[in-house]
Amino acid sequence: MTRILDTDRLRLRLATPDDAPFYLALVNDPAFIEHIGDRKLRTVAAARRALDEGPVAMQEKYGHSLYLVERLADGAPLGLCGLVKRDTLEHVDIGYAFLPEHRGCGYAFEAGQAVVRLAVRLGIRRLAAIVAPDNAASIALLQRLGLRFERRATLAPGQPPVDLYLTDLEG
Repeated sequence: MTRILDTDRLRLRLATPDDAPFYLALVNDPAFIEHIGDRKLRTVAAARRALDEGPVAMQEKYGHSLYLVERLADGAPLGLCGLVKRDTLEHVDIGYAFLPEHRGCGYAFEAGQAVVRLAVRLGIRRLAAIVAPDNAASIALLQRLGLRFERRATLAPGQPPVDLYLTDLEG
């Protein structure tokens, strides 16, 4: 386990192949599919491959990625939160998703604040976020984290539009 950072209640760490069952449950949560998209992962093996090709590869290439968020008290996996570099966006963006039973507990905000501080330490000067226009809870979280609506965007042909949020970070 490679720890990235701890907060009062949480540990953010690199995802490993052993996290595939958790990841499979997360990406098949109906709210994840509705607001983020269907990753079409249906097996633990597919989830393991997606972790390897996604967060693990991104960490190796950019020095940051989506991190597994676990509760310090018992190590329970709660969600993902971290920094993503997409080919379709100019700036690094903050991303997050939590299992339904861990939403509304303040975990996303606590992890999000820590990730914003990490972005500053990594020298990221402008942080973006993308969100489905109808995802009111996520929009409220982005605003609490200091991001502001910039514009509606389509990241790829045939994809639904998303709202782009930005903030300038100070080092």
